[in-house]
Order: sequence, then structure tokens, then C-alpha cells
Amino acid sequence: MISPKNSFSVDEATRKLEGYCAYQDRCHKEVISKLREMNMIPQAIDLIVGHLIQENFLNEERFARSFARGKFKIKKWGKNRIVNELKQRDISKYNITMALKEIESKEYLNTFNVLAKKRLSEIREKDLQKRRKKLADYLLYRGWESGMVYEKVYELVPNN
Repeated sequence: MISPKNSFSVDEATRKLEGYCAYQDRCHKEVISKLREMNMIPQAIDLIVGHLIQENFLNEERFARSFARGKFKIKKWGKNRIVNELKQRDISKYNITMALKEIESKEYLNTFNVLAKKRLSEIREKDLQKRRKKLADYLLYRGWESGMVYEKVYELVPNN
């Protein structure tokens, strides 16, 4: 956290934020929040954000695409969770749509199936209903579509 007595010139703040954005893709909301932490005035924030966009340090579509790819491949999130997280970052509907195109449907289904089977093997519950609930809750929390989740739950934990 930057202490209030630190003050930055527009040039210093710009250089600092160029590094911040070069390190990893950021959304506008994160950059603005960082500039506010640095106690920058609104006019300076607008100026710096404009510069970062113009110099391609800040690109919301690129951020959304890499966010969706990363959360799907690394954290195994479903589309619902990815969409909700992007909405919380004030990403436009257009950029959210573009981001979801990064996820190939064949890979999406394969990841879902592997994740469901892996999670089921970790559930120690004996009661069928509780097993189903634990599996469903896990998959729903990770943002997988409810139709897919319930179909998979009944496929993997059938009525005996």
C-alpha cells in the first residue's frame, strides 16, 4: 500500500503504471484503482489511462481473453464464473463474448468431465443424495452450467 505522503508526478505515475500493465494484462478498473491508491487527481487518472490505452499497455479485450483462457485452463472455471468475474471488473458484453470464444467447446466438455470424475473420487460421503449434492455444489461453485452439472451428477452417481 502506498502511503498518503507519497506523491507522484504524472510522468512517474505513468511509468509506474506502464510497468504494472506490462507485467500482466489489467482491466481499466484495476488501473484506475491503482492510480487512486497513488492519490492521483481525476484529470491525471484520465490522462494516464488514455496514454496506457494509446500505447497498448491497457487493452480490455486482450485482458478479457487472457483472463478467460487462464481461469479456464488453470483454475478449471466454467463459463458462468468467468462471465461473473469479468462483469465485476466492468468488462463490456462485447469483450465478454470475445473472451468466451477463447474456450474451445471440445476442450470445455473434456475439462468438465475430467473435473467431475476427479472430484467425485475425492468425495468420501456414502449417502447417494449427499454425494450428488457435494459434487453438484462443487461444480456449480466453479461456474459450470447447471444443466450440464445435474446431467453429469446423475450419470456419475446413478440410483442403484
